[in-house]
Amino acid sequence: MTSKATILSETVCQLGEGPTYDADTDTLFWFDILGQTLHERQLGSGAERRHALPLMASALAIVDTDRQLLATEAGLFLRQRASGELVLVQPIEADNPATRSNDARVHPCGAFWIGTMGKKEERAAGAIYWFMGGELRTLFTGVTIPNATCFSPDGTTAYLTGLVSGVLHEVACDPGSGMPTGKPRIFRDHRGETGSLDGAVVDAEGVIWNALWGAGRVDAYSAAGGLLESVPVPARKASCPAFIGANADRLAVTSAWAGMNEEERAADPHAGKTFLLDIPVRGRLEPKVLL
Repeated sequence: MTSKATILSETVCQLGEGPTYDADTDTLFWFDILGQTLHERQLGSGAERRHALPLMASALAIVDTDRQLLATEAGLFLRQRASGELVLVQPIEADNPATRSNDARVHPCGAFWIGTMGKKEERAAGAIYWFMGGELRTLFTGVTIPNATCFSPDGTTAYLTGLVSGVLHEVACDPGSGMPTGKPRIFRDHRGETGSLDGAVVDAEGVIWNALWGAGRVDAYSAAGGLLESVPVPARKASCPAFIGANADRLAVTSAWAGMNEEERAADPHAGKTFLLDIPVRGRLEPKVLL
């Protein structure tokens, strides 16, 4: 396959994750989870900044132009963009030092789904939570590595991994609250295939774009679960995509080098960088979270 990817950011992350685009400021944010760093790149100017964090964080939701909500190993923190000040909004597993946050995304109604996992990837150590309007609820327990959390454009379907290894599930949702209304069903069974299901986003046409950790690509699935396209990424551990640009018509993808030895890193020189995929997409801008 011919690569359609270019390097968007040369910044190397040990575990690049959680890319989120803020259309109001034309800025892409992403995390190095293990490096406890929040990165940002203003797309128009290309200017980049790094923000050291006091704890591991993995995902970001936009509150407004001045504030962000960060999913961290201790819970949800409100971050002031100008000062970087963090204020705890909602503890999540703060009394369990063996777990941390991982994948998270905002439902079209403004609810935030947050996944947790064992720091050593222990089986069934995590959970998936729902947060909106100051209320936290547990949706699923016994989760191993929560990933691919994303939602259909109308908010009636959620997608997620972590319930069964190698399986992408779908679950019916109330579009007004973002709460599940049914039981998870198998959407795509990836067991026995190359790579692991990682982060995902859904475009305006209902196509799911899923990063394949260990396979160096992003796969596009139809709403019926069929494979539409595979786009190579120049790093084996592609981790998570995000729509970027004023029209959400481009796709950025983070990556990682975590778990690689020196020989493997030498063979994968772009591991940990963030990429831009040169493919036509009709994406969707991230909804703002409702505190």
